[in-house]
Amino acid sequence: MSMKRTALSVGVIGAAVIAVSAAATGTAGAHGTITNPVSRVAACYAEGPENPKSQICKDLVAMSGTQPLYDWNEVNIANADGRHQALIPDGKLCSANRDKYKALDLPRTDWPATPVSAGTVNVKFRVTAPHQGNQTVYITKQSWDPTQPLKWSDLDPTPVAVVPTSRTATDGYYTYTGTLPQRTGRQLLYMIWQRTDSPEAFYSCSDVDFGKAATAGQPVPALAAPAPAAPSEEQIAAGRSKSTVSHHGHGGDANEPAGAVVPTAHAAVGGSATGPLLLAGAAAIGVGWAGMVLRRRRFEAVRRDS
Repeated sequence: MSMKRTALSVGVIGAAVIAVSAAATGTAGAHGTITNPVSRVAACYAEGPENPKSQICKDLVAMSGTQPLYDWNEVNIANADGRHQALIPDGKLCSANRDKYKALDLPRTDWPATPVSAGTVNVKFRVTAPHQGNQTVYITKQSWDPTQPLKWSDLDPTPVAVVPTSRTATDGYYTYTGTLPQRTGRQLLYMIWQRTDSPEAFYSCSDVDFGKAATAGQPVPALAAPAPAAPSEEQIAAGRSKSTVSHHGHGGDANEPAGAVVPTAHAAVGGSATGPLLLAGAAAIGVGWAGMVLRRRRFEAVRRDS
């Protein structure tokens, strides 16, 4: 093979290698959970995986260990593709039918619950790898019994919110509003985040408390408990090294490196301008290298003729 063809091959191979890296970045998995009203896994992570405060979070760790909490942003099904009810049986909704997160399905009345009332609800979703998709939030029917396993039929078919998600997230959050119907007592918000750039889907369960029903002629009873805390950014950063969640696949693979938290809307993951820029840079490197070799070849030819 001539030096000219060799140089061009090197340039093309260099561009291809970096293009593959860019493509790998573009297929990064999406991860996260609702932090307002705080989800079950986020509330227990906020208490501290090594020393949880509430009995339910202690029981979660006793049943499944601390890893589900360090992997708080990975309650997913890699190949869901909208087939949520077909893949997740009754009683396994909060865990997405994954044994790792089975404690999230415990039918208990002591899960940390956020006080709410009918009307507008502000939803915050902490996202560690934004992607295009749709988040749909459902609420349980008034007849739901929190001491029984959650079934698909327990969910009101009218969503609280349906919102599209993008490949950017302001300060690492998706924020939007929904509308809560009239309810009393403990209820549950169930979120499905189905990606539209992948068959992967994520799931989240948030316990809420509407309080007791008002009695005729009496003031509306006050909600007794304050809202449970969500993980702070410091907690998220501190626990990152113990996470097994990778943003370069579908998560949960201990052999893959833990993904980095997305800090702002400007750090888009997947489908961003990074891939084209890397490809353009690789092409420039290849052309420059080919030109350098050709110039050297001409110099050596001139020297032989002199």
